[in-house]
Amino acid sequence: MPRSKKFRRARLIVIVLAVLLIAGLGGGGYWAVHTVRSSFPDVTGTVRVAGMSKPVDVKRDANGIPQLYADTSEDLFRAQGYVQAQDRFWEMDVRRHITAGRLSEMFGSGQVETDAFLRTMGWRQVAQQEYDTLLAPETKKYLQAYTDGVNAWLSEHPGGAGASLEYALLGTVNGDYEPEKWNPVDSVAWLKAMAWNLSGNLQEEIDRSLLAQNFSQDEIDQLYPEYPYERNGTIVKGGTVANGRYKPAGDDAAGTAAATAQGRATAQALLKGIADNMAAMPQLLGPQGQGIGSNSWVVSGSHTTTGKPLLANDPHLGPGLPSVWYQMGLHCRTVGAACGYDTAGFTFAGTPGVVIGHNQHISWGFTNLGADVTDLYLEKVTGPDTYLRDGREVKFETRKEVIRVAGGPDRTITVRTTANGPLISDQSSEQQNVGTYAPAGNAAPDRASGYGVALQWTALTPGTTMDAVFELDAAADWDGFRKAAADFAVPAQNLIYADTEGNIGYQAPGVIPVRAKGDGRYPAPGWDSAYDWEPKPIAFAALPYAYNPAAGYIVTANQAVVDKSYPYSLTTDWEYGTRAKEITDQIEGRLKNGGKISPDDMQAMQLDNTSVMAKTLVPLLLKVKINDPYVREAQDLLKDWNYHQDADSAAAAYYNGVWRALLTLSFGQKLPASLRAEGDCLLVRQKRDSTLPDDALNGTPQAVTECGTREPSQAQPDGGDRWMEVVRTQLATPNSPWWDYIDSDHLPQHGLNNLLAQAMKSARQDLTAYLGKSISTWSWGRLHTLTLKESTLGSDDSSIASGFVHRLLNRGPYRLSGGSAAVNAAGWTAAAGYQVDWVPSMRMVVDLSDFDASHWINVGGASGHAFHTNYNDQTELWAEGRLLPWSYSADAVTKNTRNTMTLTAG
Repeated sequence: MPRSKKFRRARLIVIVLAVLLIAGLGGGGYWAVHTVRSSFPDVTGTVRVAGMSKPVDVKRDANGIPQLYADTSEDLFRAQGYVQAQDRFWEMDVRRHITAGRLSEMFGSGQVETDAFLRTMGWRQVAQQEYDTLLAPETKKYLQAYTDGVNAWLSEHPGGAGASLEYALLGTVNGDYEPEKWNPVDSVAWLKAMAWNLSGNLQEEIDRSLLAQNFSQDEIDQLYPEYPYERNGTIVKGGTVANGRYKPAGDDAAGTAAATAQGRATAQALLKGIADNMAAMPQLLGPQGQGIGSNSWVVSGSHTTTGKPLLANDPHLGPGLPSVWYQMGLHCRTVGAACGYDTAGFTFAGTPGVVIGHNQHISWGFTNLGADVTDLYLEKVTGPDTYLRDGREVKFETRKEVIRVAGGPDRTITVRTTANGPLISDQSSEQQNVGTYAPAGNAAPDRASGYGVALQWTALTPGTTMDAVFELDAAADWDGFRKAAADFAVPAQNLIYADTEGNIGYQAPGVIPVRAKGDGRYPAPGWDSAYDWEPKPIAFAALPYAYNPAAGYIVTANQAVVDKSYPYSLTTDWEYGTRAKEITDQIEGRLKNGGKISPDDMQAMQLDNTSVMAKTLVPLLLKVKINDPYVREAQDLLKDWNYHQDADSAAAAYYNGVWRALLTLSFGQKLPASLRAEGDCLLVRQKRDSTLPDDALNGTPQAVTECGTREPSQAQPDGGDRWMEVVRTQLATPNSPWWDYIDSDHLPQHGLNNLLAQAMKSARQDLTAYLGKSISTWSWGRLHTLTLKESTLGSDDSSIASGFVHRLLNRGPYRLSGGSAAVNAAGWTAAAGYQVDWVPSMRMVVDLSDFDASHWINVGGASGHAFHTNYNDQTELWAEGRLLPWSYSADAVTKNTRNTMTLTAG
């Protein structure tokens, strides 16, 4: 019989009391404390696991990081599944519901819209196709072994009983929920979530179209300036590749699809709804889009103190608890035909293998390539079942999807798919108004006719990325590494390489489309097949790579991969290379006069928090005459500042306050409401009415004041790499219209000098409100804080956990150094405040001369169980810039082992 609401409410009270007790906010209550702690896994003794052929040892160090030792590959991955389920099954369960569009089954009606959007894209269906038709037999064998291990653990916790605190919380609102058995496709589908968050310029494509409401093409181009090839360079020098051929991108589709009155109005209505749906997506890997990056670099042994290569990596992702990453070692006692792996590094809970790390021969790291692998197509919908294609009506491919909703009725949606991909606008509330913008004689205020938006994305075509993970883990040399890279379909990444023989390298993998027409910057006209992708993507042999370059080092930090001589278009939306140039300058500075780079140097470079933009802007700020003594007192902080954004720096706090104010005054005030933060009413601008007929499109301007309607978008001045380039280019024009602004008295002002003065005044007021009147108390770390939020229970207003419960499970705030576009990229969004939004999600430095001399650190910890010793034990060290020793050899692992558990045949 289902539990009553009264009983569930009582149980929630008991759970919360137990959490309070464990948190140290009360005393006594042994039974309640025991109830919460009972979900902590056993890490010693012997456990029988069904399917295990021989014993597997699980050795954990003081941080709970497991190192597994097995005699067969299948036993190794079976044990990986069991151990990850011990520590992270709740997280794994939520993740698979995200990728399958089934969050409503757990959390109720508040997740229906998200589920509908995910079902429309069909991540789970594509993952199933990959598993059924493309993956290698060995890959399927290892996925099944991993699955068996997860299910062996789950069999010990029927219905989720005692599995974690979160299941107890879930039971208070959804008492009927029981976790299903794990499935191999659950593991494959998580790669789609990784690809979504690293999928290139989809948000920029939307934002540029929305900017067309208010800005000319020239103004939009100023907000998306060209990459500074001469100043910041590229990863691979030159553009020549094997078997390359020139393929022009063709004309810009914006002129056809987005610049007519009908097209612009339609695109603006639909794309805003799609952007809102994207913003509502669970962000387990962090914010999507440009500005969120990563660092990696590798230095040849000829330039290191060890005589062998050194490799560093720190992917920048959204912070949260549990950590995105799970550290682990996967070791065969004897590497050979029966057991082929001896690897360690960073894994995803729910997916077998090691994603980033090293084995006994090679090491590798990832940063996001940023290739444009998504396109939006504006489609002319002629009826419920048809759309226009090359002048003919053709039928949609359709399928029904039933969304089960905890505590409510099911919802059935119809997914319509075009030749260009699924019609993702069908699940947008804005779609209901599409008929308003339909062609003459075909207007109807429903979904039957009008316009829609389809998504073309490489990840919606089955691929072989799961094969690549196992191939990387076993690769022994450059050829094996490149073979693995050739199978790495999505997301397109920059892969760096080093081996114990002293070689270093770089490879750009991934399925990257070739466009017959258009450049992917704006939605293309779906009714014209001339804008289709060509049948075959860029051939792997034609993708950029480098092997033992003359410079003796390789840096990847999301900068342009190649220059304009490369024969294919990878993207027009590179990040702008600020971090890459800073890393390169530091490497070259250390190598001057025969210098060598040490492992400590690699770690120190990861912590570099220099504001490169400040070197340009601060001299201009110091030239501005300030009469107000309080503002001048703050201005004086910048006089002897070394441009380092240390947590204890008052100058860094004030500079970033000025930077934020400058962006708001010059750009934030001018953006359309659809792109600004909710409640922001600073816009006063001459606006072109985009709903007028074609001949009036550039006609009667009107003065308007608007308020923002959504979370800050990528088009907002977030203060990152792109905005630094925007400001840098506009500084050459002191009377640029971008320096016009509305002051606090609502009066128009003009010119760069006036704007800088106002920005310093506004920053003084802002920091006084945040930090107090006395500048002696100011510090960047007091503003620039990180709170690690529990990321699997939904938002604070969800039906699962109140804001009070979330605050008990969150950790922080931590005062951080660093900043946006710094190497130590503790990123913040200037349009929203100073709080940290993305971070180096882990850091590693691999020493190819002695793997046991390598170091690593994670944000959070190994455990996904709240209040466990290893739930958050690495964060303080990470915030301080420290790394943990990374044991790899059997002797080193044994020396540092605190707990050993043996998994035996069931």
